[in-house]
Amino acid sequence: MSPEHWTRPTTEGTAGPPATAAKPTREQVIAGLRATSEGGADLVQLLTPEGQRVEHPDFDIDISDADLRDLYRDMVLVRRADREGNALQRQGQLGIWVPLLGQEAAQIGAGRALQPQDMAFPSYREHGVAWCRGIDPTELFGIFRGTDHGSWDPTATRFHLYTIVIGNQCLNAAGYAMGQRFDGKVGDPDGEATMVFFGDGATSQGDVHEAMVWSAVYDAPLVFFCQNNQWAISEPLERQTRVPLYQRASGYGFPGIRVDGNDVLASLAVSRWALDECRQGNGPVLIEAFTYRMDAHTTSDDPTRYRLADEQEAWKLKDPIERLRVHLVREQFADQDFFDGVDAEADELAARLREFCFTMPDPPPERIFSEVYAEETPQLAAQREDYLRYLAGFADEAMAGGVR
Repeated sequence: MSPEHWTRPTTEGTAGPPATAAKPTREQVIAGLRATSEGGADLVQLLTPEGQRVEHPDFDIDISDADLRDLYRDMVLVRRADREGNALQRQGQLGIWVPLLGQEAAQIGAGRALQPQDMAFPSYREHGVAWCRGIDPTELFGIFRGTDHGSWDPTATRFHLYTIVIGNQCLNAAGYAMGQRFDGKVGDPDGEATMVFFGDGATSQGDVHEAMVWSAVYDAPLVFFCQNNQWAISEPLERQTRVPLYQRASGYGFPGIRVDGNDVLASLAVSRWALDECRQGNGPVLIEAFTYRMDAHTTSDDPTRYRLADEQEAWKLKDPIERLRVHLVREQFADQDFFDGVDAEADELAARLREFCFTMPDPPPERIFSEVYAEETPQLAAQREDYLRYLAGFADEAMAGGVR
């Protein structure tokens, strides 16, 4: 039906039952369940939940045994770091933690697709992408303890600081990518591209849509990487959209694609393609990584209050790490010594993270003044001196009280 002939359906004055009361056919039920649990017919998948390698006509990938083992190692170590962050928050070492459990394949696949010259803009859950950009997990702890906003250099790492405001990173990424276009850094395989990460819930924020409008108008080399983990805190996906998220891209005039977010090979292949499109000047592109949040939204959330246990159990069968492990074993690409070595490395990482967090110093009080401006203003300097003098007064009173 053409748009000019489209009208919103109504049941008023009609003899038939409303659409919501109509009994679906068996085929419709099966199709609906498949779209919900598997991502639908348009899902790009290269590795099944059973660890079987399958081909795709448009997004196949040639990858070595060693690279497969590296992807497995990445996911195992990132998951262990995530679990330690969760445990450290429960022990009072961190104020909050944002788990990524279940989304390792989406993040590692996309993160490893980025080239050194590319730029990445995260939200607050992209611990796996941070790992791929050389950010040690210890550098995330200050954010979640509340002592800093991130200790890495975004220019050197090509990885922006975490963004807490939902969807705001998309506008920042759009502006950066527009700059890449204006500076002539696109148009060949060695060009630059930008990738921005956000969740399905963020697609209800105006910042995300404004970013898509600006990126489309200016052909910005920007890959919108939406990790659809099915839940925007306590709101399910069906409360966010009436169409699959990847189909929204057509409304802005650029391509959208849905990938199995629990398949690290598919995530890597599709992300490589999208970034290459942007480097060549054919951006932007929207990727919907169809995955599932296996843990709480944050450590302050209780998912048992709004979702069923059997839903989580069904997604456990699609675990991204286990499917790659099964594939490595089935194809004899890795032996037990390799898996034991990765597990031992994960144990060492966990011990190092715990030690760092337990001995992590509190920043001095003057820190709140030191990172405000690139060049300190006289007003800020005066405020710092007044504040430090005020704090020193408490020490003087304590000493005087001790003498008495």
